[in-house]
Amino acid sequence: MDAAAGGGEPVRLDPPERLARTVGLWEGEPGQVWLAALPGLVADFVRRWELTPERVFAAGGQISMIVLVRTADGTPAVLKAGMITRESAQEHAALAHWDGHGAVRLLRADPEHGVMLLERLQADVSLRSLAEPKAMLEASGVLRRLWVPPAAPHAFRTVAGYTEELATVLRERREQPWAADARPLVDEALELRDGLLADPVESVLLHGDYHHGNVLAADRIPWLAIDPKPLVGEPAYDLAWLVRDRLPTLAAQPGSRAAARRRVAKLASDLEVDRDRLRGWSLFRAVEAALWSLSFGSREDGELLLEFASWL
Repeated sequence: MDAAAGGGEPVRLDPPERLARTVGLWEGEPGQVWLAALPGLVADFVRRWELTPERVFAAGGQISMIVLVRTADGTPAVLKAGMITRESAQEHAALAHWDGHGAVRLLRADPEHGVMLLERLQADVSLRSLAEPKAMLEASGVLRRLWVPPAAPHAFRTVAGYTEELATVLRERREQPWAADARPLVDEALELRDGLLADPVESVLLHGDYHHGNVLAADRIPWLAIDPKPLVGEPAYDLAWLVRDRLPTLAAQPGSRAAARRRVAKLASDLEVDRDRLRGWSLFRAVEAALWSLSFGSREDGELLLEFASWL
């Protein structure tokens, strides 16, 4: 599907190869149906919102198509068309609630179709472009702006409800033959989750998928978060991906176990969360992600995540 680009060559509005691959692997037949309709959907919103497409961002989302566009008055923006899942369904609501404070600004949204118009950030420059200490410092600063009370009432899922679903699937995967070696870690992860939820702490709006790759350079403020999978719950849950960020690099260095534990201690101190709670959520989320990876045949990723969990 083509769309005109300011009188020049038409811009092909086809899903990037990376998007087609991940949706096909993760979402099965519903994903294939969504992919087939995606070029027409994007072209329709380009027309409806009077946008001029510049290019499809090939390195964009894993379940969303990112198109760099200009609005009718020439303002640079991003059109994001994502497959609607349980994790992404309230992304627009979180961005609207943050209203540009710590996160990319939402300009327009059609939640029914999973389409949003967002302010343009520097898509090629994330916190991964910085040295790790500086990246962690900047990441912590952004999170402080994101952790605000949700509106009341709100439609966001809770950490308790969401992780109950994860725990149910984790118990099922635990019984698979390929998970035999992971069972002691799975049992520990499930026990930790139950203990954390039995003693709840203050809840705020969480990003839900927070790591260096989801924080991009911006013009109006140095760094802004993108691509939330919003939840309402305790801040320690949101730090779990930061604890394991750049995991291959962490695993390759001497003293990986001690380095991982230092990360937990430093992030807990810097962001004033309980260190044991952060350790617990980091272990639970790593083990859950590991068995998810193993279930799709990603053995290298799954085993590395299990190794990381064992360090904690």
